[in-house]
Amino acid sequence: MFTGLIEGTGTLLRTERHGVDARMVISPAFPLDNPVLGESIAVDGACLTVTDFDRGCFGADVSAETLARTTLGRKNPGCGLNLERALRLGDRLGGHMVSGHIDGIGVLRERKPEGRSLRLVFEISAELVRLVIEKGSIAINGISLTVNGVSNSGFDVNVVSHTARVTTLADLRIGAEVNIETDLIGKYVHRLVSLREEPGGEAGGAKGVDMDLLRRHGFA
Repeated sequence: MFTGLIEGTGTLLRTERHGVDARMVISPAFPLDNPVLGESIAVDGACLTVTDFDRGCFGADVSAETLARTTLGRKNPGCGLNLERALRLGDRLGGHMVSGHIDGIGVLRERKPEGRSLRLVFEISAELVRLVIEKGSIAINGISLTVNGVSNSGFDVNVVSHTARVTTLADLRIGAEVNIETDLIGKYVHRLVSLREEPGGEAGGAKGVDMDLLRRHGFA
């Protein structure tokens, strides 16, 4: 589990292909204190397992599923990556609950300065749009951000100067692809409501979670 508060960036040294899988070797721009083999690190938002350490760098295996669902397989040596180590019990939860399980890929369609922040507009699939709400939380390349607004084709966020400076967001150009993880709680609520509304679901039984219940209690 992660918070979406990036600890620092890293540089991809190389990607080694092994059939349908791969291994990434990454050099963090900050020291990894007390690294542990097998620990989880979010790399551009995707949860990877550390397999080895070598002179300040670490290696992580990337499965075929992760390569298919994320942008990691398209990264070239020398590119920057957002890194976050797993949340420890007792740490501050300054962002939101991020699992590191990417839902899909978004595309940057607009970027423009707005005051001292940067407004970014992303296009995502219709399937993902249903999971995004205005003023809700979303993780973009592992970064916890607040959704400003939602359209039929995507959403927009504002990135404050500090976040732009300590992550790779400021380097994104129009057409860039990013990893998207929608809000964890929202996904479970959406799934529960969908099950209630499906033909042959639980509609004939005791009344459970539905849109009326969520509205009455301020969740929708």
